[in-house]
Amino acid sequence: MPKDYYSILGVSKTANDDEIKKAFRRLAHEHHPDKGGDASKFKDINEAYQVLGDKQKRATYDQFGSAAFENGGAGQGGFGGGFGGFPGGGFDFNFQGGDFGDLNDVLGEMFGFGGGRGGRREKRGQNIEVDVELSFREAVFGADKTLKLYRQLKCEHCKGEGAEPGTKVNECKTCGGKGQVTHATRTMFGTMQTLAECKDCRGRGKKPEKECTVCGGHGVHRREQSVSIRIPAGVDDGAMLQVSGEGEASAGGGRPGDLFVRIHVEQHPTFERQGNDIVSEMAIPFTLLTLGGTIQVPTIDGDEAVKIPEGTQNGTMITIRGRGIPYGRSGTRGNHNLKIIADIPRKLSREQKDLLDKLRNTGL
Repeated sequence: MPKDYYSILGVSKTANDDEIKKAFRRLAHEHHPDKGGDASKFKDINEAYQVLGDKQKRATYDQFGSAAFENGGAGQGGFGGGFGGFPGGGFDFNFQGGDFGDLNDVLGEMFGFGGGRGGRREKRGQNIEVDVELSFREAVFGADKTLKLYRQLKCEHCKGEGAEPGTKVNECKTCGGKGQVTHATRTMFGTMQTLAECKDCRGRGKKPEKECTVCGGHGVHRREQSVSIRIPAGVDDGAMLQVSGEGEASAGGGRPGDLFVRIHVEQHPTFERQGNDIVSEMAIPFTLLTLGGTIQVPTIDGDEAVKIPEGTQNGTMITIRGRGIPYGRSGTRGNHNLKIIADIPRKLSREQKDLLDKLRNTGL
């Protein structure tokens, strides 16, 4: 019988990769047999994610349906005869074949399974998110910012080793230097083996004879540090910038996390951003609009001389090219669009009224 993989994961046919992965994580947690879930549903969930989580397989499924993955079609990606069965009386979550190593990582993150990509996963520090305020001009041309972050950093005293300098570091006897220990749990489906971080060595695989007196053996501790970043030209309000390696250090000696900078751009009193263009308005005397002339227009680059043609109408848009927002690193920029507002005086002198009266009599 054909299977609706989208319904199994509870997502729409237009769901993106992140939505599919989040749905899989949630359902896998809910229906995992080791947590009292339904093994049949767990099988279907994994099968659906194996197909929809792979762009090429998803395209095939969208065209031909689940029949394209029957009789070994999906199984060749790692389920073997349908689900991979219960080899050896337990589940085998080491999915092999194709380009589906990502499923190993997702399951490994959730349940601590070893497998797909070479055993122990490298530890990684936590990401940090901060907010940065920019003026309109800084957003247009870019800016250098120095941020003070109170974060977890590698201990300078022990260089991140967790051991008091000058003392020995030995292999952990509990995990045998692997940093992980195996736990076997008997279930109604057989024996479930999971990998967990070794608590004795904190996943390092080694233990110091004497722990660092500054960080207490963790290899990291929290302190304030300044970080200089470059905000690129043309950044928009609400944008999120990623600075690799400037997050928190990992207590396990792995890679640090990343720093995510959310941009907030202050409103400008006269300029408005529309895509990569800047828009402003300017009130101009109706006599100048009628007779024509030259005016000085404030732009983000300074005043610009702009010619007003004779007979310019109220609401006319005049384009000043190359005075807008930069397009990334290309060097090209958008335009400044000036909206003309006719400045009609509310009060006139007797002389001005007489002159206008004469003009009206001429048919103007």
